[in-house]
Amino acid sequence: METVIGIISIIFSILILGGIIAYVVRIVPQAQSYVVERLGAYHATWTTGVHVLIPFIDRVSNKVTLKEVVKDFEPQPVITKDNVTMQIDTVVYFQITDPKLYTYGVVGPITAIENLTATTLRNIIGDLELDETLTSRDIINTKMRAILDEATDPWGIKVGRVELKNIIPPRDIQEAMEKQMRAERERREIILRAEGEKHSSILTAEGEKEAVILRADAKKAAMIAEAEGEAQANERLYLAQARGIEMIKQADPSRSYLTLRSLEAYEKLANGQATKIVIPSELQNMASLLTVAKEILVKEGTE
Repeated sequence: METVIGIISIIFSILILGGIIAYVVRIVPQAQSYVVERLGAYHATWTTGVHVLIPFIDRVSNKVTLKEVVKDFEPQPVITKDNVTMQIDTVVYFQITDPKLYTYGVVGPITAIENLTATTLRNIIGDLELDETLTSRDIINTKMRAILDEATDPWGIKVGRVELKNIIPPRDIQEAMEKQMRAERERREIILRAEGEKHSSILTAEGEKEAVILRADAKKAAMIAEAEGEAQANERLYLAQARGIEMIKQADPSRSYLTLRSLEAYEKLANGQATKIVIPSELQNMASLLTVAKEILVKEGTE
């Protein structure tokens, strides 16, 4: 029995000693800080590592995370400059830079940031109209971040970014905006269709113009080719005639041959198709011409 009591006493002592050690020796994890008070007053800020706490004298007042914190606040009713009431919810990204100021600077820092965000948002939106509010998110975000960062600096908080998550206008305003957007899309569609038809008409006219120009160029080229062909043909004909005359001249034909050729020419003139009448100027040579012709005909008959 005494042995059991001894074992229980040892175990109880170990537990008490372990509890005391666990209470006295504190390990601060990464990205955290402990705010320690001694006899009710601020004593120190413990960072990452092992620290010793004096029992009944020191106590950990607050455990602060040094990571960036993201808070999504509920939608807040705001009124624009043109008296439109809408709901806007915001997301604030902040980080605790001074655990001491964060612990002792304000009561309920998260609630304080939420209320400060709501009032700042109302002040900024109150100076903007509905259309400006919907199209100026970046400007609103920048202004809110600057104001919140300056206001939360005494609390040991650094505001890194503020985003407007949703902007929800009233239902009637939404319907009016949808009708306006639908009308705008229809207007753009009509403009695009008109521009397409205009472009198509221009292309068609340009095509017809080019076709007319090409046909004119082709006709011109054909006429030029035809004229050049006729000119070449006439040139060759004249060259042949000139060459024939030259050959006759070189052959030195007799008077009888020339006379016969003259008679053949008169015969062609007298076939009834000529429109002109040619009368020789030397009528006294007609008899001699007839005699020479008769002699040629007799000679050809005998041959």
